[in-house]
Amino acid sequence: MKPDSKEVEKLFNSLKKSQDSKGFKFNKDKERVLELLEALLINKKRYGYIACPCRLACGEKPKDKDIICPCDYRESDVEEFGSCYCNLYVSPEWNDEIIIHEYVPERRPSKKIL
Repeated sequence: MKPDSKEVEKLFNSLKKSQDSKGFKFNKDKERVLELLEALLINKKRYGYIACPCRLACGEKPKDKDIICPCDYRESDVEEFGSCYCNLYVSPEWNDEIIIHEYVPERRPSKKIL
C-alpha cells in the first residue's frame, strides 16, 4: 500500500533537516526523491525500519543495519561520486552539475547481499 503524501512529506522534512546539517543534500530531482521516500516508508511498514529501497533487505534488522537509511555507505559514496547508491543523498556539486554523474557501484559486501 502506497504511503500518503503527508507521511512522505513528514519523512522528507525530517531527513532533510537532519542531513542538511551534516552537509548532505537531497537530489534536486524532487520526483525521484519522493519516489525513494515512498519506498523507504513501504519498507518501514514491511520490515519495521527504513531499509534502503535500492537494495534487497532480508527483514532482520541486525543483518540489515548497514542498509538502514542513511546507509553506512552513503558518506563514502557521496565523497567519491557526489551521490549515494540510490541518488537520494548528493553533494551540492552533484546537484549543481559541477561534477559528472557517474554510476555509483555497490559497496555492500557480497556476503551481505542475499
